[in-house]
Amino acid sequence: MDSKALQVIPLGGLGEIGKNMTAVRQESGIVLIDAGMSFPDEEMPGIDLVLPDFSYLREHRDELKGIVLTHGHEDHVGALPYLLREFNVPVYGTKLTLGLVRPKLAEHGIKKGDLREIKAGDRQKLGGFGMEFINVNHSIPDAVAVALRTNAGLIVFSGDYKIDLTPIEGEPMDLNRYAALGQEGVLAYFGDSTNSERPGFVPSERVVNETFNQVFERATGRIIVASFASHIHRVNQVVEAAKAHGRLVGVTGRSMIRNVQIARELGYMDLPQSMYVDQRDINKVPDSDIVILTTGSQGEPMAALSRIAAGQHRTIEAGAGDIVIVSAHPIPGNERGVSRTINSLMKRGAEVLYTPLSRVHVSGHAAQEEQKIVLSLLKPKYLVPVHGEYRMQKHHKDTAISMGIPEENILILENGEPVEFEGGEARRLETVSSGMFLVDAGSVADNSDAIMRERQQLSEEGMFIVVARINSKSGELLGPPDVISRGFVDPQAQNGLVDESVATVTKTLERTAQRHVTDWSELKKAIRKDLAGLLSEKTRKRPIILPLIVEV
Repeated sequence: MDSKALQVIPLGGLGEIGKNMTAVRQESGIVLIDAGMSFPDEEMPGIDLVLPDFSYLREHRDELKGIVLTHGHEDHVGALPYLLREFNVPVYGTKLTLGLVRPKLAEHGIKKGDLREIKAGDRQKLGGFGMEFINVNHSIPDAVAVALRTNAGLIVFSGDYKIDLTPIEGEPMDLNRYAALGQEGVLAYFGDSTNSERPGFVPSERVVNETFNQVFERATGRIIVASFASHIHRVNQVVEAAKAHGRLVGVTGRSMIRNVQIARELGYMDLPQSMYVDQRDINKVPDSDIVILTTGSQGEPMAALSRIAAGQHRTIEAGAGDIVIVSAHPIPGNERGVSRTINSLMKRGAEVLYTPLSRVHVSGHAAQEEQKIVLSLLKPKYLVPVHGEYRMQKHHKDTAISMGIPEENILILENGEPVEFEGGEARRLETVSSGMFLVDAGSVADNSDAIMRERQQLSEEGMFIVVARINSKSGELLGPPDVISRGFVDPQAQNGLVDESVATVTKTLERTAQRHVTDWSELKKAIRKDLAGLLSEKTRKRPIILPLIVEV
């Protein structure tokens, strides 16, 4: 690699929502920007989390110098525990970001991660890179953008941001510093594209305050607010509204309880112990005197709000007189789960407030006019739209073109598609590994694609099980095989098919017995081949066929 060259390798977050992770590589080493995860969609049955592919980092293990976190949301930090199992490198983040990360690491048995606290305005050196952290507004405190001074020039990663001139916590986004970086000369800007389809400006968080106060003013029963547990700004707004209207605050949902505790301990939330109600004691407080904070704003089946909606929560019921606020926008792919939860709550008699019908949520991502402001201040030579699906990247590109950035200088990349900067010019490189790894019951599946294909096949086509008893020496079939189907065809209609399947397997094993075949793998392969042909011909389905050979 040339000493003046710089490579940026997106490993997640492009063409999708979530699992943001980008490697920045020069001769002196690699710095990783964020290590996020995403949640499974409905085509991933049984999967808990989706992680970026670490293959590229494994191939360049000796070059990795450290990890920089822009903020504490799961789509930027959720993969960190899995990453630190393999790579013992320092992690840089702000106070709250690291506060949210520490218990995650502890849960995964990582007791002594090398966590290095930074704050907006700091400058650090790491692996030959100069790092600068810039204050931005988002839906969580302590969010920063990252400027890297590299061998090839100055590049800027926006992180997640919006321009909020009246934030409910902290300072407005540091536009002065952005202007100074623009004067210095920005080679490339990697900008958040999540809200690039939306014209105008995203409203301030204070808009939600007004809605909350109106709801608290008229409510006579319980108020239940569902939000992302990491949306500390939103949780703070609920706490402040409770103070203003004389309500106690109950907290339920594992991640919500944990994050409220962390925010209180670190000074990011002023919730006195006298106002705090443990989830076991929520039913002891009169309905008119409490607001309940909960998880489940995305319709997750096991989250607290989903269990409340289904009548399966151990301590909380929702019904007539209650107001439920779903204070989040559905992540693409979660719309059906959110709709199901809202419908169930309404059937129980609760009043449900949700976007876009009520202003109970504002986005934490910049809309088009905010993107224009940032582009006008940074004046980057190259723009790489990141953090979003392709349509979002495309709209970010269109906005940049309207600002005068040449189309050839706007690079819409895919995960695993590196770009190299050298001599002030950019060129695309050959793609690298950038798939996904799936977390199932806490373990990472090494062959994620194959597992998902099998699960989808099971859900769509079912399973056919064949049990055959054979002579261990000759391979002869000892009696007719047993055939069992699950999730395949209606039991009432499968009698004829079962008989034909038994006949087919019998013929297959008679044929192999003539050749004295006793190797299990060869017998199973023959059974699968012949039986798959029959089932496909008769039913036009291709179930998973599971032959079981019993030697006698």
